Amino acid sequence: MSEIIPVRTVETYEPAHPKKVKATSSDHLIHTRSFTGVYRTLRVSGAAFLFLAFFGTVWLNWGGRQAVLWDLAESKFHIFGATFWPQDFILLSALLIICAFGLFAITVFAGRVWCGYTCPQSSFTWLFMWCEKVTEGERNQRIKLQAAP
Repeated sequence: MSEIIPVRTVETYEPAHPKKVKATSSDHLIHTRSFTGVYRTLRVSGAAFLFLAFFGTVWLNWGGRQAVLWDLAESKFHIFGATFWPQDFILLSALLIICAFGLFAITVFAGRVWCGYTCPQSSFTWLFMWCEKVTEGERNQRIKLQAAP
């Protein structure tokens, strides 16, 4: 306990003189490159299907009303023709728990398929990378844009 604790100066933030701080010590930014192939086509097709299912259920009608409707004012939950009341919440919870365990089981056996092809994070990442490619160009064009004044 007789060792002296080393002291170091910590710079403070001054709003008048902002400094750009990077997360890594490297000065290089990552610029992804586009690629094509069978698995890329499968990945894009799977993501397109998931986006269509996610955003398309809003306009899907089932039995004269919205297919998936969480009507909080009347305390009803309509899911593809089945109406759940608050007292039926235990059934809905059981259904969601079964779906969660099914997802876990599928992930154990085919985890890379889930993470690489149908995970929402991967799907949105590929969508944003496509938007970046459309707006800023391919990899070499983005590098030139980054180096430009």
